[in-house]
Amino acid sequence: MGQKATVADWGSRRINWIDGLIRILCRYVHGLDDKNNIPLPVTGPAIVVANHISGLDPFLLVSACKRPLRFLIAREEYERPLLNWLFRAAGCIPVDRTGRPEKALREALNALQEGEVVALFPHGRILLDKELPYKIKGGVARLAIWSEATIYPVRIDGVSGEGLVALAPIIPSKVILSMGSPLKCQAIEMKACLASITLDIGPQHKT
Repeated sequence: MGQKATVADWGSRRINWIDGLIRILCRYVHGLDDKNNIPLPVTGPAIVVANHISGLDPFLLVSACKRPLRFLIAREEYERPLLNWLFRAAGCIPVDRTGRPEKALREALNALQEGEVVALFPHGRILLDKELPYKIKGGVARLAIWSEATIYPVRIDGVSGEGLVALAPIIPSKVILSMGSPLKCQAIEMKACLASITLDIGPQHKT
C-alpha cells in the first residue's frame, strides 16, 4: 500500500514505502489534498521553511512535496535509539543546538549545492501562535544567501494536535497549508529576508 502511494524517490525502497504511508496518513486522517503541493522546481536546490506547531509538521511537508526533503533536526532527536536509523536513511541533518550549529549549516549548504531540497523549522522548536516573541533564527537566511537557493515558505494551520509531538499524527484534523511567495534572499538584506519569512509563516498569514 505504501509503495503504491509513493511520490518522491528517496533512493531507498524502505524509505519510499514510508513516504507512501505518510501521504496516505496526511490525505485520509488530516485532509491534505493535491491542491496543497509546495511548488518546488523539478530539479535544483530549494529551501522549504514552515511554522512548527506539532510533531505532524514534517509529515505534512513530506506529503506536500514531490521531491525528498533533507530535514534539519535537533541532534537529541536525531539520536533517539528507535528512530536514528530512519533519520539517517532519510538524510536528516542533525543540529547541535548547544555546541556547533554551524556544522549542520555546512552540511545543509553542501546538500543545496548538490541540488537537493533542505527543509527546516526556523523557530528551532515547536512554537504556537500565542507564544511571543515570534522570532525565527538567522540560519535559514544565511543558507539562502550562500547557496542562492529559493526559499518556499509554508504556513501550517488546522492541526488538531497542536502542541503535541507523538500524538499529533494520529489525531484527525483538517490541515490547511498556505504557500507564501518564493523568496530570493541574496537580493535583499538578511534582516529583510527574515522579516519576509516571518510574515509568510507567522500568525499574520493565518487564514
